[in-house]
Amino acid sequence: MEQSLTPWLLPALALLAGIAIGFLAARLLPNAAPGRTQRQLDDLQQRFDSYQNEVVTHFNTTASLVKKLTQSYQEVQEHLSQGANRLAADELTRQRLLAALNTDESKAPRERLTPPKTNEAPKDYAPKEPDAPGTLDESFGLKR
Repeated sequence: MEQSLTPWLLPALALLAGIAIGFLAARLLPNAAPGRTQRQLDDLQQRFDSYQNEVVTHFNTTASLVKKLTQSYQEVQEHLSQGANRLAADELTRQRLLAALNTDESKAPRERLTPPKTNEAPKDYAPKEPDAPGTLDESFGLKR
């Protein structure tokens, strides 16, 4: 009876020892892994928040610079119109200068694209004459 018990006893003891070692490893090791993962997650969140703040700062700065640019443009326009009023030799010259200043290129009518004459879809093959051979014909492109 002892001989039949030995082949089952060693694997059973090994199984119990493996379960005990696995249980201890599972209890001790995951404490380190979630902490490291949490630190990585916190680091990524901090980097993302920093990036978002940089984007907001960038666009705020851009908006203020565009506002300053618009104000400078308006000041230049005003300066030029005052100069035209003061420095023009006669009324006709003054009117032409002011008209040239008030003409804004962005407000000028733009050339429009003409729509296609037909609504036919483009062909993915070359059109041919009714009596001419098609491009897949053996004699296509050959001179006689």
